[in-house]
Order: sequence, then C-alpha cells, then structure tokens
Amino acid sequence: MKKEALSIPGIIDLASAYYGSAVLFAALEAELFSVIQSLGSEATAPQVAKRLDVAERGVVLLLDACVAIGLVEKEGVLYSNTPATQLSLVSGAPHDLTRAIRYNRDVYPAWGRVAEFVRTGKPVESPEIHLGEDKARTRRFVMSMHGRALGIGREIIPLLDLKACHTVLDLAGGPGTYAVLMATAHPQLTCVTVDLPGVSAVASELVAQSSVATRVTCRAGDYHTDRYESAAYDAVTIFGALHQESPEQIKDILGRAYTALKPGGILYVLDMMTDATHTAPAFSALFALNMALTTENGWVFSDDELKGWMKEAGFRDLETRQVPPPMPHWLVSGRK
Repeated sequence: MKKEALSIPGIIDLASAYYGSAVLFAALEAELFSVIQSLGSEATAPQVAKRLDVAERGVVLLLDACVAIGLVEKEGVLYSNTPATQLSLVSGAPHDLTRAIRYNRDVYPAWGRVAEFVRTGKPVESPEIHLGEDKARTRRFVMSMHGRALGIGREIIPLLDLKACHTVLDLAGGPGTYAVLMATAHPQLTCVTVDLPGVSAVASELVAQSSVATRVTCRAGDYHTDRYESAAYDAVTIFGALHQESPEQIKDILGRAYTALKPGGILYVLDMMTDATHTAPAFSALFALNMALTTENGWVFSDDELKGWMKEAGFRDLETRQVPPPMPHWLVSGRK
C-alpha cells in the first residue's frame, strides 16, 4: 500500500516535531511526572518548582508545554498526569519507560548531524562511547536497554518455544534482561548471556538482583569473534543486535550460532525489521538512520533478507512473527 504523502501543514508540523521530544526529555530529566504524581492535589506550578528547586517561570512553561502535547492535564492551576503518563513516565510505574527513553535523549544530539552523515556515510559519534569507553554513558545505555527489554519481554517470552530446552546462549545479551525473563519463565533453563566487558559488568549487577542469578551467567565477550562450545546449546537468542552489523558480519555471526546449537536446536532473532522496500514500517526506516548515526554498519534489514542469511547458514523451518504493538519488532526463528 502506497503511503500517503505529507501535506503542506504536515510538512510544517514535521519541521517542529522535535519540540515535543525536547519537552519530554527535559521533563524526564527533571523527574517532573514523578513529582506531579507525588504532589497529587497540590500539584500547582509553585509547588512543583519548589519540590524540584528550579525557577517557577521555567516550570510553568514546561508544564504548559506538557499539557499542549498531551502528557499532562490541567484544570485551573492544578496539573495532573494523564493515564498513559502515570503508567509509563513515573519512575517505578507498571510500564516504566523512563530508563528506555533516556537512550533517545542520549542520541538526540546525533540527529542534529544527519547532514554530516549524508556527506561522509560515517557515524557522527563513536559507538565505543556507549559500549564501555564512557562508563556513565555505557551505564545509561545498558539501563535503557534493560527498561526496553522489560517492556518488550512481556510480549516476547510467551512466543518462545523453550519448554524442552535446558541451555540457552544469549548473544549480545546487553543487560541480561531477556536471559533473566527466560529463566524465570522456565525453571529448567540455564542461560549464558554474552556481551562486551563494559556492558557485561552492568548486566552482572542487574542479574545478581534477580531471583534466577544462579542460572544466568554473564560472560564478557564479543560475538563478532567469539567461538562457542560446539553443539552445546538447545537454543540461541540474538535480540536487538544485528541491526548494527553488515550483511557479511551477520552471516558470520549466524554461522557460529549454528555451530553452537545441538542438532534440532532453535535460533531466535528479534529485531527491528522492514519490509522488502526498506521504507515500512516508518519507525523501522527511521531507526535505520539512527543506527547509522551511531554505529559503523548500522541499518535495518528485512525479514526476507534475514531468512536468506539463516538459510545460507544451514537453518531450516524458518518462520517470521510480528510482535504485538507498540514496537515494530519482528521475531524470526529457525532450527538446526
């Protein structure tokens, strides 16, 4: 289906769309929504400013901007969170997205340099910044991925056929969140999650806080070069990682994952993917540019391309399933 072209008003709206993102990031940085929630019926601008210890003028304009874009409601002088904000933007809420959105805030400056990327074809910031070089940025990145994985995992874990599995190798496992969720759902499972040393160190802290710490091992490594125990695992998972790799790297990673699996073992790849045109879903097409801004080979591939590489590696019984909204993730599986 051909996508409807933008109208002139739509183009004007697009030109200032970043206003809303900047308001959201500033509100989260100030913990504005958590403060509104804690103040309840006393959430006036002066009270919010006092609690945050910031200028009242700044808070008034930020609060009213949040009302204008639908994050906060206003009645008289009182402000309150919308139902969605209360569920997702208050720290500790049932669907807490505050840590996940901090990743968007960290890459926000890179998006102002898209023209530079177009000229050079090279990332505008080094991926090492959030992969161990800058410890604070790396921690924020891992905690952001933890927040995202908690939300996505609620939909993903029930889709995985792991009832007969005992060993799982979780490649580029980031915060170890998916490994913890898999082990929690399946008491017979032991999981080994692998990522770069700076990332794995934060993952170890998170896993240690879980109820399955004795069954999840965080291994420092690099899935670009690591060699795994041959035919040692019932399942291999690669969740949200391959979009930063070239086709050649992906094929190499898949080949080594195939070797690590027992005969009949299953591979699950979860990722942002597009259709064959690479233009839909729109979020995935934009995410491809996001990855190119921050990684050497970042992009978004189609599920058909992925299945072609998996078939080349030796996998059979290939299947694609689209994950329920809101995130346009696709889950592709194949057996050895």
